[in-house]
This record gives sequence, C-alpha cells and structure tokens, in this order.
Amino acid sequence: MWVVEVNGYEIKPNANLAEADLTDTYLSLVNLSGANLSGANLRGADLTAANLSGASLSEGHLSGANFTGAKLTNANLTGAELSKATLYSANLSGANLTNANLSGANLFYTNLTGANLTNANLTGADLRNANLTDANLTGTNLTDVITAN
Repeated sequence: MWVVEVNGYEIKPNANLAEADLTDTYLSLVNLSGANLSGANLRGADLTAANLSGASLSEGHLSGANFTGAKLTNANLTGAELSKATLYSANLSGANLTNANLSGANLFYTNLTGANLTNANLTGADLRNANLTDANLTGTNLTDVITAN
C-alpha cells in the first residue's frame, strides 16, 4: 500500500490524524477514507479529489482548504471551520455538517444529498447547482447565499 508521510504523520486510510497540523499541505488524490482528522489543522490544504469517505473532520480547521471533487460521503464535519473552503463538485452526501461554518464557501455543483446542515452557517456561500435533496437545513443561516447566476 502506498503511504505518504507529511510532517511526521502517515497519510493513509483509517489513519489517526487527530489534532495533526497539515497546514498548506498538498494532499491531492490521497485516500484518507475512515481517517480520524478531528481537530486537525488543514487550513489552505489541497485535497483535490481526495477520498475522505467516512472520515472524521469534526472541529477541523479547514478554512480556505481545496476539496474540489473530493469524496466526503458520510464524513463527520460537525463544528468544522470551512469558511472560504472550495468544495466545488465535491460529494458530501450523508455528511454531518452540524454547526459547521461554511461562510463564503464554494459549494458550486456540490452533492449535499441527505447531508445534515443543522445550525450550519452558510452566509455568502455559493450554492449554485448544489444538490440539497433531503438535506436537513434546520436552523441553517442562509443569509446572502448565491443560488443563481
């Protein structure tokens, strides 16, 4: 199995990366399915097309991170800081985004089918062509969201 080491952390499926500092790292195409990234610092990281299915990113510091085309199905992003993150065309179906901050995030073409966005902050987020089928938007802040061209 191919394993990458970044800042002393092994980047692989099911890895325990809780509280890891991976600021500004290039993790494009990596497989972190089932990994524990709770409280990890991924500010400005590039996770383009990464597989984070079922990963825990709760309370993660992910502002400005690039998740373009990433697979985040059933991921736990409870309380995650995702302000100004790029989630263009990402798959977040079934993801838990309760209390997450997605202000100013790019969610253009993002699949949020069945996602839990309870009490999430989407102020100024770009939701054009996003799929919100069966998403839970209870208490979600949708102030100034972009939904049309």
